[in-house]
Amino acid sequence: MLNSQDSQWYAIRTRSRYEKVVRDQLVGRGIDCLLPLCTRMGQWKDRRKRIAWPLFSGYCFGRFALDQQRQVIQAPGVVQIVGSGHVAEPIPPDEIAAIQKLTQLGDRYETYPYGLQEGISVTVIRGPLQGLHGRFIRTAAGGRLVLTVNLIQQAASIDIAAEDVASADEQPVLASPSPPL
Repeated sequence: MLNSQDSQWYAIRTRSRYEKVVRDQLVGRGIDCLLPLCTRMGQWKDRRKRIAWPLFSGYCFGRFALDQQRQVIQAPGVVQIVGSGHVAEPIPPDEIAAIQKLTQLGDRYETYPYGLQEGISVTVIRGPLQGLHGRFIRTAAGGRLVLTVNLIQQAASIDIAAEDVASADEQPVLASPSPPL
């Protein structure tokens, strides 16, 4: 097995509605997988039911070394490993960490339109999302934190209190330096 230092997170594009199949295939091949799911109400003729739906439709994330790339590509349902040209491009660790933290909070998050540039850049200063960077958008109920995965041009949002964020431009106040001798 490869050292975890050799592996990085990559976005994997899947066939339509094959995200869970790809996740299961990759886990079966010994590859770490992340498939963030959110819950939605499904409507059928005779009933309504809450179903788990991929947060980023058509994508899941895998952590592997580049020499395992062939194993990933050959999994049923995989279309490609996202990158530029024919070169796989890793997802920045802070973006993956943000999505992992988000998924640990249950199902309070949802997809958000990527292209919208509204809101201010913030850092979460307290609560379970402390340390994350994103955009804060005011809403009638308080606010929403928007986290993006730039490589796949997707975003997710979660409700957050305005008191729990600080502008990313603001630096924490440090003790004043001692006067020179």
